[in-house]
Amino acid sequence: MIRMIDVHKAFGKQKVLQGLNFEVDEGQSLVIMGPSGSGKSVILKHLIGLLEPDQGKVEVLGQTVNIHNREALQRLRMDMGYLFQHSALINWLSVYDNVALPLRETTSQSEKDIRAQVEKVLGLVQMEEAHEKLPSEISGGMQKRVGLARALVTEPKIILYDEPEAGLDPEMSASISKMMRRLKEELGMTSVTVTHSVSCAVTVADTLAVFEHGQFLIAGPPTDVLNSDHPRVKTFLGAALD
Repeated sequence: MIRMIDVHKAFGKQKVLQGLNFEVDEGQSLVIMGPSGSGKSVILKHLIGLLEPDQGKVEVLGQTVNIHNREALQRLRMDMGYLFQHSALINWLSVYDNVALPLRETTSQSEKDIRAQVEKVLGLVQMEEAHEKLPSEISGGMQKRVGLARALVTEPKIILYDEPEAGLDPEMSASISKMMRRLKEELGMTSVTVTHSVSCAVTVADTLAVFEHGQFLIAGPPTDVLNSDHPRVKTFLGAALD
């Protein structure tokens, strides 16, 4: 479903990815943790084709992302949803219009069909009553839910989450994490999540990876990683739990 094979990426002299290898099977959830500035979001940007590797191969749904032409990449992105760290909603558009935007921009669906799909995904994230509101009129947690609805509206096979709990209080963060898990179980969706939250990782992950210096220090079931004797992993996760 998703594969990175010996992927290298540098920005000037800063080496961010150094021979990164991993794969995510269909219906599985990979969660990536690591220090701020280590390059976790760079991984997501490679998966969706916003960045190209200096070396190596990125495969999504059996296709090599980094050799796609623009049209083929756009079609591939229709099968991928992306929840941005700060929701990235358009302030002057209503909740409904924010969620409808990907369908209006990339499909020829009728407004009737678009409405049906938007109402469906707003229901999935329990935001169906807010469709006429502007982003400024709803809370940060609600904005995350709307961002998630927008990521789901094209019915993607894969969803990428960039710090889904960022800026939320602990109660709302837990609510978003539980929603992510529920959507995975209900829709069978494959996902990759970048987070600093151990509670989010434990709730969401089938596989938890700790990333630093361009590589995964460890990857495996969350309980195995949390109980690891790897000194750097223990230090990082211990700080994340404080």
